Amino acid sequence: MSCKWNSIEPACLKGSLASVLQSIEFDQKWFKIALFFVGFNPVFWNVVARLEYRTHFLTRLAGGAKRGCYLLAFTIFSLGVARDLCFEWALRSQPVSAVLDQELVRNAGRVCIGVGQVLVVTSMYQLGVTGTYLGDYFGILMDHIVTAFPFNVSNNPMYQGSTLSFLGYSLLQGKPAGLVITLFVHTMYSVALKFEEPFTAKIYAQRDAQRAKKE
Repeated sequence: MSCKWNSIEPACLKGSLASVLQSIEFDQKWFKIALFFVGFNPVFWNVVARLEYRTHFLTRLAGGAKRGCYLLAFTIFSLGVARDLCFEWALRSQPVSAVLDQELVRNAGRVCIGVGQVLVVTSMYQLGVTGTYLGDYFGILMDHIVTAFPFNVSNNPMYQGSTLSFLGYSLLQGKPAGLVITLFVHTMYSVALKFEEPFTAKIYAQRDAQRAKKE
């Protein structure tokens, strides 16, 4: 039985999925390194940020809370660059899938990249460096919850925008390995949020309680 690439027949879908998975070289070196950075980075910044919150070691090391936050921001940004480079190098070494090698798929990839980058850039603009890079763990808190775009369309535009960018680049290149890495990116961000959101809420609740006492 012959199947068109976009057929919705169960047999065709099963065959297409098998073809996509078979084209991934799981043992490729840069693929493994990219997965390592995707998993390591959020664990690193969550562990370091909580250690800073409890001990203020970065504040002491850098000579101030703001400087400590900038130091952590530089480290997180550098790790992100390393992750993105490894992701790109991994995809260069991976085969293209005939299932994904379609203009419609590439156009979808371009849209994902565009939307993803808009979410990331506008999120950083709204939050600034300290708001983006865990300044609340250093005691640098925002006065009000940001509700302007992109936060009026997404609760976590930085993470969601980054995930969309990974997805878009994978589709644009037609590389199934990129989709696997993107899925891992989404999973790690989802896990990170399980730790970050309650802890951040606790920090702001303590701040509000202190303000109420003073008043």
